[in-house]
Amino acid sequence: MDNQEITIKGDPTSNPATCRFTVDRSVYPGGSAYFGSRESAALSPLALKVFEIPEVENILIVENMITVTKSGLEPWPVIGKRIGAKVREHIATGKPAVTEEYARSLPPEQEIRKKIQHLLDREINPAVGMHGGWVELIDVKKNAVYLRLGGGCQGCGAADATLRQGIEKSIRETIPEVGEILDTTDHAAGRNPYYQPRR
Repeated sequence: MDNQEITIKGDPTSNPATCRFTVDRSVYPGGSAYFGSRESAALSPLALKVFEIPEVENILIVENMITVTKSGLEPWPVIGKRIGAKVREHIATGKPAVTEEYARSLPPEQEIRKKIQHLLDREINPAVGMHGGWVELIDVKKNAVYLRLGGGCQGCGAADATLRQGIEKSIRETIPEVGEILDTTDHAAGRNPYYQPRR
């Protein structure tokens, strides 16, 4: 199959240094894997390919989505084309995006859950609590983490930035094996939500 037929769509995120690329087919079915550096990507042929682009800082691969954070001033349309080419190049090889060895190397859910709860209790909640909020661990499935923000965080327009830049950073530094980090909060359900979902 001609790998030019592969459609990849880039979408900006709330962080200007990060862009999400959605591929028209499953890249890593049922899994999520985060690589904070080229060195950590040894078990991901796809991540190694994308890390060949010098500006790439980290990569999150989930199902058919590849979220990339870049450094430097090169605009996304330029880097995005190069990322798309690397993803197509990888898919054409027929190799898995992430090896089975990676999945086997992950700590058990219970261990991830325990470490995250400890981090929330010791560092994250005392800090978020100063603004009247709290963060609750809802679930861990494989290495994907589900959180809920409450109190002053619920309905706060800055909640996404808080989660992505603060909480997510702390979790990844403490437990690098964590894949996707999802905010399950219904920000529109707060009594006085600042955040209004788009209609």
